[in-house]
Amino acid sequence: MDTSTQAPELRTVAVTRYITPLREGGSLPALAEADDGFRYVLKFRGTGHGPKALISELIGGEVARALGLRVPELVFAELDEAFGRTEGDEEIQDLLKGSQGSNLALHFLAGAITFDPAVTTVDPELASRIVWLDAFLTNIDRTVKNTNMLIWQKDLWLIDHGSCLYFQHSWNHWKKHAEGPFHLIKDHVLLPQALKLAEADAESRKRLTPELLKSIVELVPDTWLQWEGVEQGPAELRAVYLEFLLLRLAHSHDFINEAQHARQALV
Repeated sequence: MDTSTQAPELRTVAVTRYITPLREGGSLPALAEADDGFRYVLKFRGTGHGPKALISELIGGEVARALGLRVPELVFAELDEAFGRTEGDEEIQDLLKGSQGSNLALHFLAGAITFDPAVTTVDPELASRIVWLDAFLTNIDRTVKNTNMLIWQKDLWLIDHGSCLYFQHSWNHWKKHAEGPFHLIKDHVLLPQALKLAEADAESRKRLTPELLKSIVELVPDTWLQWEGVEQGPAELRAVYLEFLLLRLAHSHDFINEAQHARQALV
């Protein structure tokens, strides 16, 4: 298993063609093409949750990658002011207008199929690492109903981390969320296979150094950290995200104990 702690970097691409909306959930992502010739699943800053969903997607995806899990490449996706003027759907046109500038996109895995827990059994080590990740990030959205995993080229890939870090939607209570268990882990689709949670905890704590977590949080653009009704500026908000992750890591025994108890209740 690779134990590299190299600081992550994200490329920037310019969106050149809006192909089709992906009408899954409420965020209305789209399949789009960029100036590098590749297709991406484009996540827009102008959705209901605004840039917070992109922050979750970015931090969640890069933490997963740091843990050695497979995540499609993330890129910053620039939308030009003129982009989407010819779009006939008013809802989509408004979304494109409200998302000018920097957005986030995931490399499109052509031919991938949705993970089906009734068909595919996941190795206990891998299942434990994914459960640990989602308990750490307080990801409420990796359930049987919505697994947010794909099978591509016979490997398991993680997608859609926009529901992570839900403390950011009740900002004043971030420390409580950081230090507490994660009760919703009981609904995790891979919990029954997560037989090696203690081992996953030890390995993940080694990988997620303070320096690495800081480098991930520093990827978040300032333009995503300018919120209406919030006095803190980008540097202060970024500091809270980092402190949340560091506190969460320091209290990993709490969320791992919760996951182990939830698993025991299933078997």
